[in-house]
Amino acid sequence: MKDLLTSFLIIMVMTIGLGLVYPFVVWGVAQVLFPHQANGSLVKNEKGEVIGSELIGQKFMSPGYFHGRPSAAGNGYDAVSSGGSNLGPTNQKLIDRVNSDVAALAEENPGVAIPADLVTTSGSGLDPHISPAAAEFQIPRVARYRRMGEADLKRIIAVNTEGRTFSILGEPRVNVLKLNLELDRLAPQ
Repeated sequence: MKDLLTSFLIIMVMTIGLGLVYPFVVWGVAQVLFPHQANGSLVKNEKGEVIGSELIGQKFMSPGYFHGRPSAAGNGYDAVSSGGSNLGPTNQKLIDRVNSDVAALAEENPGVAIPADLVTTSGSGLDPHISPAAAEFQIPRVARYRRMGEADLKRIIAVNTEGRTFSILGEPRVNVLKLNLELDRLAPQ
């Protein structure tokens, strides 16, 4: 009976300590030291309304916006269905989708090399970033629709290009949501 009581007390102490106290301490420290990240890196418009997250891509369809990578997550950027398509490079469904995307992009910007990230999905299907080359590829379309100069759009892309993490990890990237918000701020539709 003594062993049973000791076991029960240990379970209770561990449950309270590791199941309640520890998570609340970690949450509290995160709220103090990293409040933006701890709350989902939410992006708000000038009215203070949440319009997205820096961490999850969104589907922009209007020709006046920069478009992100294709998404394999559910019905496009569905965080509940995060994950790649798991289609291999010889899968006909993947080949057909990529060929269709390449044809549409080639029509949009004839004679220009298409950056790979505009026709391939990320591992999670939720990537909010594109390469600077993918953003620059879209400049003619956005410039025509917004009636802006291409040089102005190049400057907006340059300002919104994030460098490598810790100067060594990853590649330079552009957050599509932030880029489009800046575009709306400078040249509303």
